[in-house]
Amino acid sequence: MIDAHLHLWTLDTFVTGGERPYPWLGPQHGALFRSFGEDEAGETLEAAGVRAAVLVQADDTIADTDSMLAVAARNPWVLGVVGWVRLDSPAECASQLDSFSAQPVFKGVRHLVHDDPRADFLDLPTVRESLALVALRGLAFDSPDAFPRHLGAAVRLARDLPELTVVLDHLGKPPRSDASLMDSWRTDFLALGREPNTVAKLSGLHAPGLPYTSAALRPLFETALEAFGAGRLMIGGDWPVSILGAPYGRTLDVLLELVSSLSPAEQDSILEGTAIRTYGLAANPLVDA
Repeated sequence: MIDAHLHLWTLDTFVTGGERPYPWLGPQHGALFRSFGEDEAGETLEAAGVRAAVLVQADDTIADTDSMLAVAARNPWVLGVVGWVRLDSPAECASQLDSFSAQPVFKGVRHLVHDDPRADFLDLPTVRESLALVALRGLAFDSPDAFPRHLGAAVRLARDLPELTVVLDHLGKPPRSDASLMDSWRTDFLALGREPNTVAKLSGLHAPGLPYTSAALRPLFETALEAFGAGRLMIGGDWPVSILGAPYGRTLDVLLELVSSLSPAEQDSILEGTAIRTYGLAANPLVDA
């Protein structure tokens, strides 16, 4: 399989404008509050039998994107990079896209919308203008942790910019710990799936205090299939964030158990095909192997 959602960061040497990078990450995150580099990532993927991955930004900085691109240049297991550009400034965005797009491994952009104080970020005219530039270059846009503030906005974005591929990370972060909110998540989630230019990732589904098993996640999986079908779903381990919930192998095993109930063609799509199509990865899908 191709892991469509993997992060890297270096806390001890990575400096951005004199400030500590990854400001969302702190001692309160326990085992996560350290550096996770390319060697450890490669070993983790190999141990789990994962042949390749897409690196995804974890900091709203150019330096984070530069770092991932450098890792990609050194490691053939990196098939794509989803980086950050300044979406609220179309001029800066255009310049940054021109620079990054010179490297074929640059496949998409992402902004930490859940950490942005602007609840209307995806509706801002400047952001819409920038995302039109993203679409023009054939790049995808990843939206993380969209529920509750940004899942409805993602629906509007996909509808208003049909030429843009909108990737919903972590199934939009369904509120598993709050049953009263699940209906709201489901409504927006199904609405997003009705837009043909959207894709969703089976990733990041750990929830504090709740079981992480195939039985517990099956209702989410069935809703994801209802909304997107296997042809618009892809699998991601969300390493190393996922280690707060389970070791990498266990995280994948639960997702693979769910996927195993599908036909071989549907499994191939979720495990590799959707990621290859969505990001334009230079890889042969499993079905052709």
